[in-house]
Amino acid sequence: MKPLSSVLSKILILYFIYTIPVKNEVVSKIRQALSGAREVSILTHTNPDGDAIGSALALYHFLRAKGINAHVLLPSMYPDFLAWMPEVANSVIFEDDEELCGRYLSESDMVFCVDFNSPDRLDGMEKMLELSKATTVLIDHHVDRGHFCDLAYKSIHVSSTAELIYRFIEELGEQAQVDATMATCLYVGIMTDTGSFSYACNSSDTFRVVSALMALGVDAEHIHRMVYDTYSEERLRLLGFCLSDKLMVMPEFGTAYIALSQKELERFHYKNGDTEGVVNYTLGIKGIVFGALITERKDRIKISLRSKGNFDVNRIAVEHFNGGGHKNASGGDLYCSFDEAVKLFRSIIPMYGVELKKAKE
Repeated sequence: MKPLSSVLSKILILYFIYTIPVKNEVVSKIRQALSGAREVSILTHTNPDGDAIGSALALYHFLRAKGINAHVLLPSMYPDFLAWMPEVANSVIFEDDEELCGRYLSESDMVFCVDFNSPDRLDGMEKMLELSKATTVLIDHHVDRGHFCDLAYKSIHVSSTAELIYRFIEELGEQAQVDATMATCLYVGIMTDTGSFSYACNSSDTFRVVSALMALGVDAEHIHRMVYDTYSEERLRLLGFCLSDKLMVMPEFGTAYIALSQKELERFHYKNGDTEGVVNYTLGIKGIVFGALITERKDRIKISLRSKGNFDVNRIAVEHFNGGGHKNASGGDLYCSFDEAVKLFRSIIPMYGVELKKAKE
């Protein structure tokens, strides 16, 4: 990599976490780097969600329209409910083709890291990014976990990375290049990261961006059907099992959680993305302000956390689950047995009893 001076980098990153002024210095530096770029790789976090895929694809189409040879590289497979998105099938999956991912990264002039705040979210691609000599750019809206890119365009006060991508293109002065295809990708990112505009969207700027995307021909009703109304029978039965058999409620702490073992997931022929959104059901119970989904994977235990109001789940993710994210939506991983993970989760809840009680009031 070719980093800026460490002092300048830290000042820029801290500044842009909280505000993104028009025509800022970071955008100028990215514009300059893009002017000489011919090969660009776009990376997302492992188990990419709608915001990660939507952001990466929108940027991919934007760069391609500028004559830049861009590639989307994913650490793991995208979920089935996003398989319809334009050109997502051309993404290179690291799990399937490590050699090709490595070649694209080694040949890239620039690498964009979108929708994640730490290189450990890349799993096996982390080392490849570290060895890259390309100019690296982070575009993200999560709480900062440390500097790992040369340039960072980010804000924790934006609904989604997809919204940031649009604002980034605006600041480049190239919003006229955004077409219906890019708009569709960006809309998917914003819609999914706000739970169909039910949280993290109390900003007029978000709806200004959405309005601009709609004006470009986004079919919001069609997109909603494609993302939320194309469940497989197994996925729907898994959801029913979660709610009828696996939902555990701790009413004295305003907490509810669902824990799924790998065996239980296999029973319903689990595919990547099948548990997307399940954790949100825990907050649908009256009096519940903190919800969690604990799932056993082959090499780790995945923890997804959600909350209402002022209860900060990002702090819990950082302190207990090697993770991070947002105040009301966060997650992390544990490297222990499934039973140990569930026991740990239950043991930490009383530690936050006073805060949870206040959040319920």
